[in-house]
Amino acid sequence: MTQTATAARTSVLEDHDIYRLDARLTAEERAIRDRVRAFVDAEVRPVINDYWERAEFPFELVPKLAELGVAGTVIEGHGCPGMSRMAGAQVSLELARGDGSINTFFGVHSGLAMGSINTLGSEEQKQRWLPAMARLERIGAFALTEPEHGSDSVALETSARREGDTWVLDGAKRWIGNASYAHVVVIYARDVEDGQVKAFVLEREPDAEFPAGFRPTVITGKIGKRAILQPDIVIEDLRVPEANRLQRCDSFKDVNKVLNATRGGVAWEALGHAIAAYEIAVRYAGERKQFGRSIGSYQLVQNNLANMLAETTAIKLICFRLVELQDEGALTGPMASLAKLTAAKKARWVVSTARDVLGGNGLLLENDVARHLTDMEVVYTYEGTDSMQSLIVGRAITGVSAFA
Repeated sequence: MTQTATAARTSVLEDHDIYRLDARLTAEERAIRDRVRAFVDAEVRPVINDYWERAEFPFELVPKLAELGVAGTVIEGHGCPGMSRMAGAQVSLELARGDGSINTFFGVHSGLAMGSINTLGSEEQKQRWLPAMARLERIGAFALTEPEHGSDSVALETSARREGDTWVLDGAKRWIGNASYAHVVVIYARDVEDGQVKAFVLEREPDAEFPAGFRPTVITGKIGKRAILQPDIVIEDLRVPEANRLQRCDSFKDVNKVLNATRGGVAWEALGHAIAAYEIAVRYAGERKQFGRSIGSYQLVQNNLANMLAETTAIKLICFRLVELQDEGALTGPMASLAKLTAAKKARWVVSTARDVLGGNGLLLENDVARHLTDMEVVYTYEGTDSMQSLIVGRAITGVSAFA
């Protein structure tokens, strides 16, 4: 075989984009992708395993992430980049390709917290909070999930009662990323007067303590996404001014506007984990030798690699179509659920198979696959579990709801 042919074969094996979908990216989208990828390679990968093992968040990376100018992604105005949906998807993909904890930090801040304010806030509220958040001078959190309400978050019990120009909040939240150190916490609570869900913004100045009515305790003992801090929160007689109630949130239907806008991002995150695992496995298969040959020369390993590429490609095709539907304004809830369901399931298999290709070395954090493997367990669960997504799709198929 000629040297040129060998090089061509190697490039196909190492490049996950076998159907050349990236050729559809505009020059600006490629530039954003490459900028984030360079940041991940230079800043995230060299340090993240140590932080992950200690279950600590790498605050040193926040100013460097801010320099990329990507916080807020698709939000227009108020200091946000206003990039295309495809460019925003590339940000999620590349961050996840590097590390799931960093991607979750960014997704909570940029997608859920900033997205809540942009979607549900008044113009004055957007101007008040979004510019500093876009610069990552103020970190955001999104407090929806509760100890007793995950999949059925619509039934949340945290309450809000109005006393003049102040709201008094009581309840509890769980798994709230960034909330132990955030400066802007969007808290969803049920108005005791009309029974509807409203959104409230708790502000904290840098270096200031949280008010006594807001008590976060970081959850420990996680097997995945260990570098993102996710606390339990006790909310007791927490006072929030009426000026901090997001003016365009009047029911849980409004909350769903935020959730539906971000659900596609989880599919892109799954793709990032799958690509990372596939690339690691391909490199390892070419370098690792057993019985005098590289393991990539054995049929069983080639079968695994081929199927990993097939599953990763299937995820990518779904993700690209997802963005097209969003751009057309045609994306529905069941479409988003099917994308999350499929992407998470396939990516979970890809990272598990990559771990198998690496054998015992796949158990070592230094080889990164173990981190992607356990992080995918989180992706498989959050933003709607596999079971809940299937029931949403099943309802669309049959016209009958299997849950309340």
